[in-house]
Amino acid sequence: MRPTMKDVASAAGVALKTVSRVVNGEPGVHPATAARVRAAIERLGYSRNESARVLRRGRTATIGLVIEDVADPFYSGLSRAVEDVVIEHGCLLLSGSSGEEPGRERELVETFCARRVDGLIVVPAGEDHTYLRPELEAGTPVVFADRPPGAGLDVDTVLADNAGGARLAVRHLMAHGHRRIAFLGDDPAIFTAAERLRGYRDELGGLYDERLVAMRPPSLEAIRTDLRRMFALDDPPTALFTGNGRYTVTTLRALERRRIALVGFDDFELADLLDPGVTVVAQDPAWMGRVSAELLFRRLGGDTGRSEHVELPVRLIVRGSGELPPAGP
Repeated sequence: MRPTMKDVASAAGVALKTVSRVVNGEPGVHPATAARVRAAIERLGYSRNESARVLRRGRTATIGLVIEDVADPFYSGLSRAVEDVVIEHGCLLLSGSSGEEPGRERELVETFCARRVDGLIVVPAGEDHTYLRPELEAGTPVVFADRPPGAGLDVDTVLADNAGGARLAVRHLMAHGHRRIAFLGDDPAIFTAAERLRGYRDELGGLYDERLVAMRPPSLEAIRTDLRRMFALDDPPTALFTGNGRYTVTTLRALERRRIALVGFDDFELADLLDPGVTVVAQDPAWMGRVSAELLFRRLGGDTGRSEHVELPVRLIVRGSGELPPAGP
């Protein structure tokens, strides 16, 4: 059996309250008595029951995090940053992946809430978050990251400038002579994909051509099919804008060494080592994770101000692929 505070008190020959004072660093214990208690603690291998301590204070010292996919480099970076902040506050992080399934998202959130987490950070998969109202009304703070909650729920939100980043990519390609710019992106039902499509379309203006847009979950065969269709047009694309890191990597495989100007949204490992290096619009998942977690702990610390809606800037990293000129006739 794990030794208890009563065992320490018995071994040291002192009252239980004396052990409690020593363990919690409270004054009022004679130095010689305190030394005897600490010696008994070390001899017995006693450790304080943190769970019981925080529960007595009305907290569990746990935070719940729901992301899309822990294997995705973007979300693993976000998750690590959240965990760093959680640890800094002496808490434990519980996390799970929704797999882009709204039902799984809700199941994870409700499981975390059943375990009485102190707060939640959610990357939403669905658009209906009314199930969170009881927790919000009970005082559980919630921060949405990467994507906003569904309509009617006003909570803290931390996003990247998705539309602005897409405009930046298209503007860069146009500055290098491109007018036929294709967009390959994820399911348009996903907030980030829809926002990047909006920025792409707005920046092209009258040059926008629906035939140069393909949006669906990424797979090598699907992207090959979409590229074959686009390249078969009488006026094919001379440049590509890919909507996320997975799409960029899969598109590079589908191109099979074909050289065409390309800018991707999201940086990815080894992008600078390819030939040419891949020009990207980079967002910072670690920054997003840290801002989300710090905002959550501000709420846990008593901040009851209006909901904050933070939009983090993105930046263009020029490496070569986005600077290729249109191919000659």
